[in-house]
Amino acid sequence: MAAAPANPRTGSTRAQLPPCYYEGYLEKRGAKEKVALRLWTCLCGNTLYFFNSPKDTNHVEKLDLSGFVSLIDDPSRDRNLEAARLNLRMKDGEIKLTAPNLEARELWKGFLYSVVDLAVPTTLTLLPGQLHMLKEVVEKEKMRRKARASSRAPSSPLSLPLVGEIPACFRPVSRTEAEVLLERHPDCGNMLLRPGRDGSSLAVTTRQDLNGSVFRHYRVTQKLQGGYIIDVENPIPCPTLHDVINALVEKTAGTLQPFILEEPYEENITFVSSNDENGERTLHCAPTGPLSRAPSLPPKQVGTDRWSLRSQTRSPSSSPRSFSPSGSPSNSMRRLVLSPSPLSQSLTDELKQKLEKRRTSQE
Repeated sequence: MAAAPANPRTGSTRAQLPPCYYEGYLEKRGAKEKVALRLWTCLCGNTLYFFNSPKDTNHVEKLDLSGFVSLIDDPSRDRNLEAARLNLRMKDGEIKLTAPNLEARELWKGFLYSVVDLAVPTTLTLLPGQLHMLKEVVEKEKMRRKARASSRAPSSPLSLPLVGEIPACFRPVSRTEAEVLLERHPDCGNMLLRPGRDGSSLAVTTRQDLNGSVFRHYRVTQKLQGGYIIDVENPIPCPTLHDVINALVEKTAGTLQPFILEEPYEENITFVSSNDENGERTLHCAPTGPLSRAPSLPPKQVGTDRWSLRSQTRSPSSSPRSFSPSGSPSNSMRRLVLSPSPLSQSLTDELKQKLEKRRTSQE
């Protein structure tokens, strides 16, 4: 029977541990151990704690999963035919674990992957309820790490201003995270530049193979007068950070190479749309052809008729056939041009006579 999700437990020691996501019996055998031990195992945060029994409050051993490399099923048979084995590979060695049955092994794998990758694994055979538990574990672990980082991290991970361009192998990671990156991606290089633990210096982390992974860390400090120094027995001055990396490459005859992780980018634009009939959501790829542009409209001419009409009415050589009263005429009156007729001429003469009489009476 598979172990159930963890329930709250009493005990001063366990109360100080991170939240327990999953627990149950596992047989554990390390690389230097000849006999496997059956221990009560608790996944608390991103660490496995091992107890002699479920009632114990003091753990006998713990395993930090920050050095996780891989988790592989072991097809070899156990004397208990129902037992299911798996190999947990860490950066400092391999640990053999045995679950009571296949179902328990799948659940352990699901919880371990969820805590390490902070994502629900999609390649395991799990029930919907179990997947829902893993999703909750991922959210809780994200919140736990965020709260822990905000309480422990310095206000600025790197307080000193960097001189010159930053090399492509620079990664804003911790010492442990740098080791994990180099371990997981050996084809991308074996040397990266990162912030120092004190926030006022830099460090170079390297990885090489010698009967397993061998990690080395070198401090890089900035000089007051400019430039950097690789703090080894015989300090190596370097004008820029690029020179720091080049110096390590030259000193090792090219054995150390900068860590360049090519992060993938999408080659096509995709979008999700839902069907109006059944509501099913589908992923579509946007067309790759050129964009279609609407025909542009000609620019609108504002005030052309008004100004041309005013220039005609104010010109000395304007024709008497254009009728423009002295006020602000409407648009229709501006464009009104009367043809010559006896009536228009008589109205004009009559208007002149009335104006002359009014002037005479005022005088």
